[in-house]
Amino acid sequence: MYRKYIKRWMDIFISASAMVLLFPVLFILGFLIGMDMGFPILFRQKRVGKDEKIFVMYKFRTMSDKKDSKGNLLPDEFRITKLGKFLRGTSLDELPELVNILKGDISVVGPRPLLVEYLPYYTEFERQRHKVRGGLTVPEVLYHNIMPTWEEQFAYEVDYANNVNFLLDVKIIFKTVAGVFLRKQKNYGIYVRRPLTEERNVQNEKSSCHSST
Repeated sequence: MYRKYIKRWMDIFISASAMVLLFPVLFILGFLIGMDMGFPILFRQKRVGKDEKIFVMYKFRTMSDKKDSKGNLLPDEFRITKLGKFLRGTSLDELPELVNILKGDISVVGPRPLLVEYLPYYTEFERQRHKVRGGLTVPEVLYHNIMPTWEEQFAYEVDYANNVNFLLDVKIIFKTVAGVFLRKQKNYGIYVRRPLTEERNVQNEKSSCHSST
């Protein structure tokens, strides 16, 4: 009952209420981002949701459009601004995802919505994460592990997808508050993890080398 009906109605109520209450914050952040990085103020990217359905996710922009002498965008670590680091470290960059929650693309709580190009790289076990909607806040906060490996993250998410219930969601929401503080402690705003595509390709190359020796 909760997974099928109540969770969605809770998402609608929470996201709609938050958008109304946080409108002044959203407006101010949008203004500051426009002054700091220019327009557009929103970052849009295709992500994978429930049942592997593709949707466009919204976030506040955190990087400038700085380019090298040849006109190519600089690497992410050179384009993220001080304001961008602050937004990421406090998760304020994720506030526009409230629109995605209202639309039904994601939920308040769920696995992290990931890139479309990662789809071919999941194991059958890991694909279970798509049995539920992705989330604004994620299961890893329960484990005080804000910088998990891919394998750790997927294990947390599959466990959540198979055991989602009201009390678990409430616990994750409350833990998120402490998790944001921990993120600031560990400089989460500039934490960069190797893309899943790259990591799995490296693992496959190593496996091939071992099998050929």
